[in-house]
Amino acid sequence: MGSVKFDTLQKDLSFKSDLMLDKNFILLPKTVSVSDQLIKLLNEWNFTEGYSDESISLGGDIGIPKSNDNEEEERPKENISASVKKALQDARSANFINTEHSRMDSVQKVYTEYMNYINSVYTYYATNKKINIQELSDTVKELCVFIKDNKRYVLRITPSAESRSKNFLVIHSMRSTVLAITIGIELHMALSKLIELGITCILHEIGMLRLPPQLYLTDRSITNAERARIMTHPVLGFNILKELDFPLSIQLGVLEHHEKENGYGYPRHLMGNKISSYAKIITVACSFEAITAPREYKTERTTFDAMVEMLKNQNLQYDPTVIKALLFSLSLYPIGAFVSLKNGKIGIVTDVAPNNPKNPIIQLALERDADGSPISIQTDDDQNKIVKVLSKEEQESIQKQMNQAHEMRNLTRALESAKEEEKEKSGGFSSVDLSEFA
Repeated sequence: MGSVKFDTLQKDLSFKSDLMLDKNFILLPKTVSVSDQLIKLLNEWNFTEGYSDESISLGGDIGIPKSNDNEEEERPKENISASVKKALQDARSANFINTEHSRMDSVQKVYTEYMNYINSVYTYYATNKKINIQELSDTVKELCVFIKDNKRYVLRITPSAESRSKNFLVIHSMRSTVLAITIGIELHMALSKLIELGITCILHEIGMLRLPPQLYLTDRSITNAERARIMTHPVLGFNILKELDFPLSIQLGVLEHHEKENGYGYPRHLMGNKISSYAKIITVACSFEAITAPREYKTERTTFDAMVEMLKNQNLQYDPTVIKALLFSLSLYPIGAFVSLKNGKIGIVTDVAPNNPKNPIIQLALERDADGSPISIQTDDDQNKIVKVLSKEEQESIQKQMNQAHEMRNLTRALESAKEEEKEKSGGFSSVDLSEFA
């Protein structure tokens, strides 16, 4: 028998074997549906978990096939996880090289390797119908730690920096997972819960693999019948994870990631506290990602636009606690946004000011200290007030100037280093020094 956390119970769920409170007491006979009254009583009694084989049914015609316990699970190719580990090691080494550019480069490489890893998980399932749960868990654990240590860098990675050859499901899953884990950290979730959240978000679109790709990779308008088929992907994903014996909490997170607080989501039109905590976080992360992501059929909007839309919470779709965590994780002007200040200076948002999401910390884009170090300032409601978020074109122009300035600094350092080497070889005099005595 496996453990069943009572905080994952939903109305109308039923188990294919008895749900036990302990070895002797049957809490819920098999096939009998969970009721609101049972959930209420469990909360009043302070019971937190029971025991069953966790094989559940959603009622109606949806059956959940049992996994084959005798089937030996094969491991995906080891070189993918090895690549992730190497990128993580290189990133940790880069932390000792105290330059923003080297840190950003190393974070980008880790991000890319995780993209490759997610791609391998989806590809391996598509071809072998298997997912190595332990490897996925271990790899996501490292991702949680990495995001916590490098949040102000990893949140600055945008779709334009990612490989366009990747399947959009992989890009969407990666970006949403980074956001979901970031929200989970803000909510002070335990590491074990963060890992489950990360796994759930990585796999929340796995059901799409059982649909024809032309349904979700098209740039044309889809028909109502096609939209209805796409809306089955949460149930398909739930079935996949049940077949693979993933924990029930992860299964429900995948099943419910399109549910809305107001009951207008799908597939079961759940409301409020009926929706699993992982699904509540993932729906916010996915919605934010979707607004800012480029697609063939729409132009991406700025992260500021996305944050404003999420804060409006039209029709009360999202859990307010999760929205607040999103705001305090990214700020009103999210990390990575290029902004213009009242004093005319341009900067990029690099961090959130504690308890002040309206006035984040920015790094000035075109100014440096005397030693070449970047200058960071706290925005405020006076001269350092943010008055504008730069458009995509303006951002690209500033980024180009920043890259040119970085290349010039590198060239200057190289010339100074060559000059010092020449000076040492000539006994303490450089060619310039010697010319003074000619």
